[in-house]
Amino acid sequence: MSENQNLLAEQRRALILDEVRRRGGVRVNELTRKLGVSDMTVRRDLDALARQGVLEKVHGGAVPVVEASTHEPGFEAKLGLELTAKEDIARSAAELVAPGTAIALSGGTTTYALAHHLLDVPDLTVVTNSVRVADVFHAAQRTTGPRQGAATVVLTGGVRTPSDSLVGPVADQAIGALHFDVLFLGVHGISVEAGLSTPNLAEAETNRRLVQSARRVVVVADHTKWGTVGLSSFASLEQVDTLVTDAGLPAGARAEVSEHLRRLVVAGESVDGTDS
Repeated sequence: MSENQNLLAEQRRALILDEVRRRGGVRVNELTRKLGVSDMTVRRDLDALARQGVLEKVHGGAVPVVEASTHEPGFEAKLGLELTAKEDIARSAAELVAPGTAIALSGGTTTYALAHHLLDVPDLTVVTNSVRVADVFHAAQRTTGPRQGAATVVLTGGVRTPSDSLVGPVADQAIGALHFDVLFLGVHGISVEAGLSTPNLAEAETNRRLVQSARRVVVVADHTKWGTVGLSSFASLEQVDTLVTDAGLPAGARAEVSEHLRRLVVAGESVDGTDS
């Protein structure tokens, strides 16, 4: 990590979290030296990250939180993580959406960010199993009133998960009867070995239906999802057309992604990885 006293708190905490995950633990005095800030600032950052549940404070430093493969954080817990990365990813993913198309947005905080960037894309049909995503479009229509070109939103039924997604047989049946041009898919974890995975078995089946109903699959996932494996895999990397991620994805991971996916889009960078 480079020394920079002018980093925003959010950026500084992202750097700290990356260092903790990469090294398996760090000491406060190491972080103060690398970031060029005071002990008190580092301890405040560690407190904030610990409250978010993404690391554990120990005497003199911090270590990663080891989560079970069945652990599923709630929507609010995930909403505050990697905010800048998610916003960058959402902005880049929105550029892949053409007016007048039928798209699907899965549940997740990154697809929720993407929904806000799609409000001005005309004549979309949006299929979603996310209560939060549907609310973005409905709230916009309540605020502005009926307008020409506003999105038509189809919200599946189903049983609500901790991440505010609707899953189960009702959702599966509704999705199975539909066909959409592009699926924008948020994931709990992504890896070469496990592909796309989630800790929720019912959500895994609903995500399989989403993938099967899409002509093109675009995964929107920040770099922290790489290497994470949930309880249930629901798609291989070969079933994904495009991964939209942020600049925090390491070079080694980019190389692995490029071997399996048709296209890698790194938000904020002018050149993407592969486009075959």
